[in-house]
Amino acid sequence: MSVLKHLDEKNLHHAYLIDGARDEIIPEIIKFCESINIKTFGNPDFVHISIDNFKIDEAFELRAMSSNRGFSPTNKKIFLLCANSLSLDAQNVLLKMFEEPIENTHFFLIVPDVNALLKTLVSRFYLIKSEIKSGENFKVAEKFIAMPLQNRIDFIKELLTEPEEDEDLPAQAGGNRTIVLDSTRSKSLNFLNALELIIHHRGTLCNYTGFPCGIFEHFFKVREFLRMSGSSAKSLMESVALITPVL
Repeated sequence: MSVLKHLDEKNLHHAYLIDGARDEIIPEIIKFCESINIKTFGNPDFVHISIDNFKIDEAFELRAMSSNRGFSPTNKKIFLLCANSLSLDAQNVLLKMFEEPIENTHFFLIVPDVNALLKTLVSRFYLIKSEIKSGENFKVAEKFIAMPLQNRIDFIKELLTEPEEDEDLPAQAGGNRTIVLDSTRSKSLNFLNALELIIHHRGTLCNYTGFPCGIFEHFFKVREFLRMSGSSAKSLMESVALITPVL
């Protein structure tokens, strides 16, 4: 299902929350903006931020930017925010910010798992659940479930080559764009989300009932531990490689 089906130029919601793969969704948002004469390059009223962990400092900065008057002829300001996770403090700042929407200011927040957000924050948005299953994580997950165990372990090692701490990850900034590379913890979470959906779809499609006992409960626990600082992404993802059936 295309995200564009939910966007109406004449009745544009002030804030959209999109659950799905950002690499697939960002081009659709940019296409929509350009279709309503909003430039996505060299336009101070179009801000694109892709960040691993959206924290309170970024939330305050976003609030300050959104309060400024627009410069473009359309008088519209667009904020495209992609985040793997949002800290609790940042979510509370956004909660207050969205209590009083600003005229002609619109937000698009793309996250890999809407269930990780506060329910009260989600209620402030027009929620879009993307059905796209063609992102890179889904392609890799399809290959992963057919791999023998040793290949899976090698894959996990490659996935976790970057340092787990996200504070020192390099940022690439240019004009109205800020891009921060994903931490290995976030890569693991995004891959796990895709793997779970693929396994569930495969099992339903072929009426497969031979899953190891508690596999989805195990995925849930791994996901929760991955969100905790200090946990070992390597050990957690290796446990996923061990429990995942070959399909």
